[in-house]
Amino acid sequence: MDSGDGERIEVTAMTDDEYLWEPVRNCWSIRPQAAGPGPGATMLAGAGDWGRDAGRPHPWPPPITTIAWRLAHLSEMLTLRADYTVGSRSLTEQHYVFHGDVTGGLRDFAEGTRSWRAALVSADDAALDEVGRSSYPYGSDPEEPFLEIVWWVNQEILHHGAEIALLRDLYREQRG
Repeated sequence: MDSGDGERIEVTAMTDDEYLWEPVRNCWSIRPQAAGPGPGATMLAGAGDWGRDAGRPHPWPPPITTIAWRLAHLSEMLTLRADYTVGSRSLTEQHYVFHGDVTGGLRDFAEGTRSWRAALVSADDAALDEVGRSSYPYGSDPEEPFLEIVWWVNQEILHHGAEIALLRDLYREQRG
């Protein structure tokens, strides 16, 4: 990949160990449903064999989370927000299927970004000002202009993407 200044750099493929690595005690992650929620979580969100640690109410301060948790959070958010913008408006976090391996996690993220992009390209200038264009029920979407939701989603991708990059650096250094 390009480093940003024209220099070519090699980015190593992520392993399942790195994807699920817990850098500190009491991390939130993606876990087998049979194992139940991790420390401090009150539930595992999702359908299928794996779930995402979650809490109701949301804990403060928020727990440290794994790459798997962060990537799953982004994938779920993109998919559900797209559904509540241009889809069936019916998906919930309990419908979403999480994966305990990096291949599934990256595939879900790619699909979530495709879905969200489809929602974005369907919006003209008037749609960006439309209040409630996204009716996603787990945020302020129904009360906000769509442009505010787009801003929020971009902020989440940048925020969690940077955290994933930092965790990759820490994992690499920890492993030598």
